Amino acid sequence: MTKIRLSRFGSKGNPHYRIVVVDERKKRDGAYIERIGYYDPRKTTRDWLKIDGERAKYWLSTGAQPTETAKKLLKQAGVIEGQ
Repeated sequence: MTKIRLSRFGSKGNPHYRIVVVDERKKRDGAYIERIGYYDPRKTTRDWLKIDGERAKYWLSTGAQPTETAKKLLKQAGVIEGQ
């Protein structure tokens, strides 16, 4: 099964995350199928959250399941509707 989840990068104390589509059996920072965005939790830049909505919708339509954190970010970006 494919998942939409976060993959951590950045230095110690300065986390940044890639929003990726990955096989659920892979490690957190392992190889991924496609990168669809990024997220800066510290909001150090103007565009701290960027998601390619078209690709995210494509992966959701093919059955990819977002993790809870990824789902919150997709809602913030307006890719999926909040409930």
